[in-house]
Amino acid sequence: MSHEIELRRSRVKWAIAALGLFLEAYLLPSSVRAADPPFVIGVIVDMGGVYASNGGPGAVVAARMAVEDFGGTVLGRRIEILSADYQNKAEIASATVRKWFDVDKADMVIESTDSAAALAIQKIGQEKGKITISAGSASDRLTNEGCSPYGIHYVYDTYSLATGTARALVPKGEKTWYFIGADYAFGHALESETAATVQQLGGQVLGVSWHPLSTSDFATYLLAAQASHAQVVALANS
Repeated sequence: MSHEIELRRSRVKWAIAALGLFLEAYLLPSSVRAADPPFVIGVIVDMGGVYASNGGPGAVVAARMAVEDFGGTVLGRRIEILSADYQNKAEIASATVRKWFDVDKADMVIESTDSAAALAIQKIGQEKGKITISAGSASDRLTNEGCSPYGIHYVYDTYSLATGTARALVPKGEKTWYFIGADYAFGHALESETAATVQQLGGQVLGVSWHPLSTSDFATYLLAAQASHAQVVALANS
């Protein structure tokens, strides 16, 4: 957890610095600066579900530590942190972020969520002209069809995961694949990208099993993978 907190701490510090320059250059007239409103950052995470250890309370702690490291202000404005648990539901993420932008006057939202929620958050940021940072989700839709001039995809994506893995294995003879994937945006993107690369390299996909988010019993899916006699059982989940 300490490494995860330090990583997210550095991300938020970078984000504060970058966004401060952006606001100073483009968004804040001098009259607004003079009013000295707080600079509000929303941190939306999974607090108790399957992704709680990949962000969760640690991401909120990291954001607060980053603000403290940064000195607590940007452009003379006190930095304020909001946080919320989106419960792995895109509709809760959307409602929370809309409230932060419309009611709480948030300047930026940073997420550690699943890709479905991240795509919804980035779309809202584009509508509102507000910065959103995807720091946990991986779907390459965030930088392809869902791309936003206000959206920043900070970490890995499904394209890099897929092509790196498939190009390492298929040329070594691991040519038949079976996928076990999470049945939402991230899982489908990772399976699709990897399958395309496998096939491009002359490999074959023998099948795929989709499981709901938060599944803990994989016996049925593993039996299906075993029955396929695939050389590779690829997990398109996290």
